[in-house]
Amino acid sequence: MGATHNYRIADIAISERPRERLRQHGASSLSTAELLAVLLRTGLQGENAVALAQRLLQSFGGLPGLHRADFTEMESTHGLGEAKAATIKAAIELGRRLHTQDPEQRLRISSPTEAAALVQYEMSALEQEHLRTILLSTRNEVIEIVEIYRGSLNSAPVRIADVFKPAIRKNAAAFILVHNHPSGDPTPSPDDIALTKAIREAGQLLGIDVLDHLVIGQGRYISLKERRLGF
Repeated sequence: MGATHNYRIADIAISERPRERLRQHGASSLSTAELLAVLLRTGLQGENAVALAQRLLQSFGGLPGLHRADFTEMESTHGLGEAKAATIKAAIELGRRLHTQDPEQRLRISSPTEAAALVQYEMSALEQEHLRTILLSTRNEVIEIVEIYRGSLNSAPVRIADVFKPAIRKNAAAFILVHNHPSGDPTPSPDDIALTKAIREAGQLLGIDVLDHLVIGQGRYISLKERRLGF
């Protein structure tokens, strides 16, 4: 039996190497598989780093699947191991933090799309329903994102008082309600609409504007305000 050989990015033709193309044309010029290959660095016998990356994306169901995957499951996958699994998990976590943190200045929200972008990366991968509020200042600047509830919103009542406590404590002028559907389908349920209406009415009494309610699904979201559901 011949010696095994790890197929590296360096074994690919120079014009096709992801690292070289990233340097010359920027990271946005690379496909998801090529970006993942840059992290992997090496492949297996008969399977270079790009091919390994393509197999992983297909096997785990794309980046959301890699995000959700258990570390033990990843490191036991043929072609990975502890070091490569750790590299992938660390890169995904850095991406998540970039979406949720702005140390220099507060982000200002001017559309449902901008609000969804703050939470969609993480919340689309959650296996349970999470209810959160994006607390906003009078200028619609993000003060904080607070988790209110975890679990099925249909199985237990959400206390309206609990929804408003963080906003009152942080002196927020408004907030955007957001929760995820683990099924991947962001279509609002009747309970979602009823909850939205109840929270809006409470906000009117408290002088805190409820600007929207976003339902996060797999790769997409729905704004209840845009659909005029509960608003």
